[in-house]
Amino acid sequence: MTSDLLILGKRIRHFRAQAGLTLDQLSAQVGVVPSQLSQIENGRREPKLSLLTALANALGTSVPDLLSQEAPDRRAELEVELDRLQRGTIYRDLKLPVVRSTKTMPTEALESIVGLHRDIERRAREAIATPEEARRANTALQKEQRAAGNYMPELDELAEDLVKRAGHTAGALMHKTVADMVELIGFQLIYVNDLPPSARSVTDLENKRIYIPPASIPGGHGLRAMALQAVAHRLLDHKRPENYADFLRQRLEINYFAASCLMPITASVAFLREAKRDRNIAIEDFRDAFGVTHEAAALRFTNLATTHLDLTCHFLRVNSDGGLFRGYENDGLAIPADQFGSIEGQSICRKWPARVAFERQNRTTEFYQYTDTPGGTYWDTTQTGQGEQGEFSISIGVPFEQAQWFRGRDTSARATSTCPDPECCRTPDAQARDKWSGKAWPSARLNPYVLAPLPTGTFPGVDQIEIYEFLEKHARA
Repeated sequence: MTSDLLILGKRIRHFRAQAGLTLDQLSAQVGVVPSQLSQIENGRREPKLSLLTALANALGTSVPDLLSQEAPDRRAELEVELDRLQRGTIYRDLKLPVVRSTKTMPTEALESIVGLHRDIERRAREAIATPEEARRANTALQKEQRAAGNYMPELDELAEDLVKRAGHTAGALMHKTVADMVELIGFQLIYVNDLPPSARSVTDLENKRIYIPPASIPGGHGLRAMALQAVAHRLLDHKRPENYADFLRQRLEINYFAASCLMPITASVAFLREAKRDRNIAIEDFRDAFGVTHEAAALRFTNLATTHLDLTCHFLRVNSDGGLFRGYENDGLAIPADQFGSIEGQSICRKWPARVAFERQNRTTEFYQYTDTPGGTYWDTTQTGQGEQGEFSISIGVPFEQAQWFRGRDTSARATSTCPDPECCRTPDAQARDKWSGKAWPSARLNPYVLAPLPTGTFPGVDQIEIYEFLEKHARA
């Protein structure tokens, strides 16, 4: 039973009561047995359009009015919310019996029960809105994506269909085309300079508007992705996330969809297959062909490499301090992880190209390196960049035998890493130890997000008060 069907049933019952008709009388008028109509009113059965039309005529209203998603009165609103809350995973995990709203239950009692449910949900959300829960959920999602080769074909099909309907055929996706795609789903794209700091975009479902920052900001190419991510939420019919796993999965899906629009599956696979035939795969070429960031091109390569190019690979985004910001592998590279399997924030070996690249004088070109590890030899292509949080590197790598398909395979740069052996790169040499042991007392810099819980609310990390104030302001504009 869904909330949509339950609201429909409540509205039918409301209009029947207004018309002064009994269940038997209305059933006789529309030609169905009373038991069937009772199931419809209780949200347990979906009526056909022909029956909906007959019901609207008999009740003196219209089909659109019956299908409105607004509960007909306060009592019905409470009953629908109670149904939604009890069907959620938070309540189901408590393994408590379902409370049914009966005709004899006072509205005050229903108010109290719904209020208790709301508080249970609020407390549960506060408990899950922590970095620890995020890391656990993210690790599980990473394992799932690794098993799938980081490939989500249904999203590629959905994206390519929308791109084609917008009239795009080749080359980089223009901002105007993205605006057209937004209109195809019934929304309007609006640029504003007062977006709440905790949100990348805000969608007004009531007035069918998608708000994103103005196109004139530095790095404006990212605006296309922001708009497309908002589109993905609508096309994928995302509901309010019930836990951090839901939130992260939705984030993964919208990021994937946006990349699939900016780098459509047919054109991307054709481009990469031709490059493989020429033994000239290069992330920078892939990036430039579709007008995206280097990181977006590298991540998109991981989506397509295994299924369409028969290549395994790994991806690393590493901060200048050596900490891993984001990672993926299905080629056996031993990415450092904590005891729970989480890789974010782990220190990358100083001899891996993702860190060696920061030591280069000329960073305008790709850096190529072979690295011998306990698990085998890998080849990497690495590019450095500058972001809001400082410098970072982006690495795409493959096992030694697959390097033959890539530009830069003839590099002479080679290193040996024995990590996680501490003697590899984490233990000072004997001379330094003898000189400084017991004579140094550094003050460690603690990243602020390590201990602080994320802001709570409907969506983890988003300040709900700011969002509502923003929508209220722009709804009047």
